[in-house]
Amino acid sequence: MDLRDDARRMSEWLTRLRRDVHREPETGLHLPRTQEKVLGALDGLPLTITQGRALSSVTAVLEGSRPGPVALLRADMDALPVTERASVDYRSRFDGRMHACGHDLHTAMLAGAAHLLAARRDRWAGRIVLMFQPGEEGHDGARHMIEEGLLETAGERPRAAYALHVSARHWPGGRFATRPGPLMAASDRLAVTVRGIGGHGSAPSHARNPIPAACAMISELPGALARVVEPLEPAALSVGTIRSGTAANVIPETARFEATVRTFRRSTGERLAGELTRLCRGVAAAHGVEVEVRYLNEYPPTVAAPAESAFAADVTRELFGADRYEEMARPLTASEDFSRVLEEIPGTIVQLGAAPPGRDHRDAPGNHSPHVEFDDGVLADGAALYAALALHRLAPATAPVPAPAAP
Repeated sequence: MDLRDDARRMSEWLTRLRRDVHREPETGLHLPRTQEKVLGALDGLPLTITQGRALSSVTAVLEGSRPGPVALLRADMDALPVTERASVDYRSRFDGRMHACGHDLHTAMLAGAAHLLAARRDRWAGRIVLMFQPGEEGHDGARHMIEEGLLETAGERPRAAYALHVSARHWPGGRFATRPGPLMAASDRLAVTVRGIGGHGSAPSHARNPIPAACAMISELPGALARVVEPLEPAALSVGTIRSGTAANVIPETARFEATVRTFRRSTGERLAGELTRLCRGVAAAHGVEVEVRYLNEYPPTVAAPAESAFAADVTRELFGADRYEEMARPLTASEDFSRVLEEIPGTIVQLGAAPPGRDHRDAPGNHSPHVEFDDGVLADGAALYAALALHRLAPATAPVPAPAAP
C-alpha cells in the first residue's frame, strides 16, 4: 500500500502537470511544448535522457540497485486535431487541437511513476526505460522511436513492455482491464481513385461518369468483407471520405474514396486486400472506367503476450483489489502503434476507466469526442500501476527504501 499512498501524495502535482499539458496540446511528431514539460517533470531524477532526432520524443533510463533485466513503460503525448467543447476550466488554448484521447493523463502518470521508481531504486535490479512518445494518433511515432534505437537505449532489449490507456466510456471510473492475445485491431486504409471521362451533365452518353462506379464499389464493400472474414471473427470497414465533382451540371473526370479497415490477424488483412482490389477492378470494368486501388497497411494488430497480460492482471489485483479489475470480453477495434513495440517485446496494455465522477460511463462522451472529459482522480492510481508493473517484473533487492519527496 505504500506505493499507492506515495502516489496519492503526488496527486496535486500530477493534476497540475496533466492540466498544463492539456492546455497546450500539440499534434503529430513535433511536440516542443509538451517535450519541455516532460523534461521539467523529470528534472532532478537520476535518469539518462535521450531526446528524439526526427521527433520530439523523450526516452529516459533509470537504473536500479544492481545489474539486471530491462523493462519498458510507455506513455503517448500527442493530441488530436479536434476543437475542444468540454466545459472545463483548463480547456485547450488552441482551436483545432485537443487532448481528446487522454494522452495528457498518460504523460502525467508516467512522469509520476518515474518519481516513485527513483525513490525505490534499492528495491529492484536492472533498468527501466521510460518511453514518452509523440505521434500515436496516425503518425506512427512508435515506429520512429524504434528506428532511432529505442529498444537498445538501455544497452539490451527490454524483456517486457507495458502501457496504460484511459477510457472515458468503456469501463467505470477506476476500473482496470486487459486480456491475453488480441487487444486492439490492425488499421489498414483502402484508397481508391476512379478515372472516367468528363463532360456536360446534359450529355452523359458522351462521358464516362466515375461517380456511379465509385458508389457501386462502396455499396459492394460489405459483401467483400463477408466473403473473406469468418462469421465469428471481428472486423470492421467504414468509408470515411468520398470526393468528386465541382458542379451539378459537370461530369467530373475522377472520384476518390477512402475507407478504414480493422482486422485482428495479418492474414485477414492480406486476403481483404486482394478481394477489395478485385472488386473495385471488376466494377470499374463494368462501368467502362479506370481505377487505381491502394491497400495501405498502417498499424499492425496490438497483440498482448498471454503471460504478460496475466502478470499485469495479478499486479493490478494485488495493488487495488480484485473488484478493481476485469478481463476484457473482446478486443477493441481501435488501433495503437504500441503494437510496434509488442511485435518486438512481450507485453500488454492495461485499460483504465476514467469517466468523470458521478457520470455513468456508458452515457459519457467517448475518447476522440470534442466533449470528452477525464477524471484527474485516476492519475495517482495510474502512476502507481506503472511503477508496480516495473517493480514486480524486475528482480527485487532487499534494502529499505525511504518515502519519495513530493516533486
